[in-house]
Amino acid sequence: MNYIHHMNNWFAKVQADQRLNPSHISLYLALFQLWNMNRFRNPLSVARSEVMRLSKIGSTNTYTKCMKDLDSWGYLQYHPSYNPLKGSTVNLFTFDNSSDKGTDKGGERVLRPYINSNKQSKQVNSDSNLKKNYDQPL
Repeated sequence: MNYIHHMNNWFAKVQADQRLNPSHISLYLALFQLWNMNRFRNPLSVARSEVMRLSKIGSTNTYTKCMKDLDSWGYLQYHPSYNPLKGSTVNLFTFDNSSDKGTDKGGERVLRPYINSNKQSKQVNSDSNLKKNYDQPL
């Protein structure tokens, strides 16, 4: 899924939909961030307290209303859990309608080392300071 295409298409839908208010938008963006962190896998298990903290929604009534609204308006599928030990599940839909779907299948992330964070590079940098020609003017 192309992150940028998805967000551009989603913002176009938001701009055209007069029913949405800032709480809906903030809630969706918090859910999208969690979905992104889970490599866009559905369903997404969510904890109300975490989503409320991320979306800056202070009222559980507002949270519940916005989740139900986004569900009924077709932005996501919300399956509430009434068990306090089990999180609710959310299915987010792809708004990326481009032909470029990418090749990332959600595999393991490749970490590239930061070159300048090892002792050898610091030693090389400090040795280069010793070889300066101090006879030349600044």
